[in-house]
Amino acid sequence: MVVEMATITNDCLNLFIEKLQQEAKSNDYLNKLKEEDNYEDIKNALIPVNYNMIVTPKEIDDLIENMSSVVARGINFAL
Repeated sequence: MVVEMATITNDCLNLFIEKLQQEAKSNDYLNKLKEEDNYEDIKNALIPVNYNMIVTPKEIDDLIENMSSVVARGINFAL
């Protein structure tokens, strides 16, 4: 339901590297960077500047409202 900004950044970075690799074809640094898991490095870079946000889907308010209705009905039926 929620995703950390570091995860999104890591996925975007991998897509960007793939695009650069298609154009460059032979860059050892990009190959090495793509093979590594950069999540922790990205997270550590984002935390000091308070950019490590939690991202939720657009429809989170509707999902929570629907779930609260389901829980309320369950409690009402139980009592």
